[in-house]
Amino acid sequence: MTIGTGIVLFVIGAILVFALNVQTEFVDLDMVGYILMAAGAVAFLIGIILLLTRRGRRDGVVDDEVA
Repeated sequence: MTIGTGIVLFVIGAILVFALNVQTEFVDLDMVGYILMAAGAVAFLIGIILLLTRRGRRDGVVDDEVA
């Protein structure tokens, strides 16, 4: 879920920066786009790190005692 969220944030930010050519008085859409792109990249990296750490962990219980 984190990887998908990161990709979505990055895409929305890229659309705001590169595809829209709208000027507003109260907010700079280019800056909002860059912030969303950075947040998306961070979320994507966190998702990859979490995926890799979960893959290395084993959740099974090992019972060494033989009956």
